[in-house]
Amino acid sequence: MTPFTLALSDWLALFGHFLVLSLLSVGGAIATAPDMHRYLVDTRHWLSDPQFSSSIAIAQAAPGPNVLFVGLLGWNVGLNAGGGTGGGWFAHGLGLLGVVVAMSGVLLPSSLLTLSATRWAHRNRQLRAVRAFKAGMAPLVVALLIATGWLLSSAGGDPANDWRLWLLTAAVALIVWRTKLHLLWMIGAGAVLGMVGWV
Repeated sequence: MTPFTLALSDWLALFGHFLVLSLLSVGGAIATAPDMHRYLVDTRHWLSDPQFSSSIAIAQAAPGPNVLFVGLLGWNVGLNAGGGTGGGWFAHGLGLLGVVVAMSGVLLPSSLLTLSATRWAHRNRQLRAVRAFKAGMAPLVVALLIATGWLLSSAGGDPANDWRLWLLTAAVALIVWRTKLHLLWMIGAGAVLGMVGWV
C-alpha cells in the first residue's frame, strides 16, 4: 500500500460518503459493500483489495452485529494514513478516528430514519402505499446482497467460470428452500469445504 495522508476534507468526504450509504443500506450495511469497495479501493486508493476483503471476512467471523466491518474499514483507512502498523501510536490514533468517522457516518442517518419511518409506518400500516413499499423492498435487498456476494467471491478469482461455486450455491439454495435444515448448518458446511480447498 502506497503511503498517503488524509486532510480534514478527506475525513469529511469519508464521513459524507458513509452518510449517503447509510440511507441506502436497506438490507443492512453489508448491502452497500460494493459501493464502499468502489469508493475506498478503486476511487480513493485508501485500501487495497485484500484489506477490504479481509476487513469484511474478519468482521463477519467475529461475534456481534454485521455492521462491524464498517468500523474495520475505517480502522484500516486510518491505519494506512498513519503509515501502517509501523506508524506507532499516531497510526493507531488515526485508526480509531477512522472507526469513529466510518461508524458514525453509517449509523446516524439510518438509525434516525429507521426510528422515524417505523413509527410513521406503524401508525399508517393500513395504507396501500405502506404495504406496497414493504413488498417492493424485498427484491431490492436480495439484489444488493447478491451484488455483495459476487464482489466477495470475485476476490478469489472469476466467479462466473467457477462451476464449483455455482454447484454449491444451487445445492444450498435447494436445501434451504425444500427442507427445514437451519441455514447455520449450510454456512458451517461451506466453511469446511473452504478449509479443504474445494471452494
